[in-house]
Amino acid sequence: MDALFLPVRDLAAQVRTGALSPVAIAEATLARVTRCNPALNAIVTLNPAFLQDAHDLERRIQRGEDPGPLAGLPVGIKDVTPVKGLRHTHGSPLYRDQVAEEDALVVRRLRAAGALILGKTNTPEFAAGGNTWNDVFGRTRNPWNLDRSAGGSTGGGAAALAAGMIGLAEGTDLGGSLRIPASFCGVAGLRPSVGLVPTCPSEWAWDTLQVTGPMARTVEDLAQALQALAGPSPCAPLGQPVQGRDFAAAARHGPRPGVCAAYCPDIAGIGIDPPVEAVCRRAADRLAESGIPVEAVALDLAFARETFLALRGYWFVTWMSTRLEHLDELGVNVRNNTRAGLETEVWRLGEAEQARSRLWQILRGVFERYDYLLTPTMAVPPFPVEHNYPETIGGRPMQTYVDWLAPTFVLSLTGLPVASIPCGLDGERMPVGIQVVGRPSAEEEVLALGARIEELCGPARPPLEAIERWASAHPDALLGPTPSGGPR
Repeated sequence: MDALFLPVRDLAAQVRTGALSPVAIAEATLARVTRCNPALNAIVTLNPAFLQDAHDLERRIQRGEDPGPLAGLPVGIKDVTPVKGLRHTHGSPLYRDQVAEEDALVVRRLRAAGALILGKTNTPEFAAGGNTWNDVFGRTRNPWNLDRSAGGSTGGGAAALAAGMIGLAEGTDLGGSLRIPASFCGVAGLRPSVGLVPTCPSEWAWDTLQVTGPMARTVEDLAQALQALAGPSPCAPLGQPVQGRDFAAAARHGPRPGVCAAYCPDIAGIGIDPPVEAVCRRAADRLAESGIPVEAVALDLAFARETFLALRGYWFVTWMSTRLEHLDELGVNVRNNTRAGLETEVWRLGEAEQARSRLWQILRGVFERYDYLLTPTMAVPPFPVEHNYPETIGGRPMQTYVDWLAPTFVLSLTGLPVASIPCGLDGERMPVGIQVVGRPSAEEEVLALGARIEELCGPARPPLEAIERWASAHPDALLGPTPSGGPR
């Protein structure tokens, strides 16, 4: 088996025993990046110390030190999260040459667990958008079809994962940024409960809309990552205790006996492309056939679309408050979202918070009857990479340009743990993801059911040979990473 596609637990175990060398893994990773990244444009800045870090880890193992649960695992860090000494652009020309002065908390935790930081992954400017492109690095392409979007905003991480360039992707999720690209690229992404993985440093310590979390190729890998990332910190006011919680064991053991799930194909009232819904419905049926009852329900959360738009505007104003004098220099997504927030009257924000409370009560009612809510991650398949967003959903024009994100962003408002799990391929052999929504702070239950869905629907891998052929045919492609952490 290709070592770069080994499950995290197996890779770390082989590194720990000496059966696999961290240096060999690092060298194979860099070779894979050379072959695949020119086509995908997923890794945008390489860590110049990556190979040296692998040598250091190997020496620690030879001295008999414990290398950690993620030993030797190549990891990609989203380019909105700082890594000391690496370029930290936020995908924005304003920060093209900025270099981070410190590691984020999650980066420190990954290093402590033995992971190797490969570099930074591509993101839309300030993570604003469901298609990964920016004016600094360009567009990230989908490894399943290079003409299609990898999703966003953690699109670089998802594409790199699917292609085997990394074994774990760190990212953020405001309106679906860990779940949308996971669905489009056929990997697993988890939006954790607010505070479970602290975001530090942060310009907005009390942010309850955006969270930090992982993406991985399998649910157990996702759980291993969460185990390393989760837990409170003095640097963040929002936190959750993790003592005694074993996320990986939950994924391995599967759902507890007697659980049941609700399935709703269109929670946001925007419609859904039939081929996407067919794949998700088939996954729900397989779950039911395996002994976990699944009941179709009519759930109308359409009112929450306006709620999210109002609160997202406030979110952008808060994040951009120190950059308002440069607003005209920002890209269209960031600029328009910030201006919409500036124009929102205070009473609208109050109304939005009331609606958010109503949404919470509705979901609370769902979880009085069911253990899980299942719903398609996306209403559309991956669309052409040159487009900012799809033009239609289920054959109908969208009412607003963000409608297509509604299946994920209405759930962001709840603060509940939500995972996107690959559940099959559509007729064009593009991946489809299904969201698993759990009760408050019930990440273990979400991972357990996600693992069962993964088991029933089977893994799939994109055609790497086609990616490598494209890269060979386009030797002058601008889509490769800079060879070092500094500005190009």
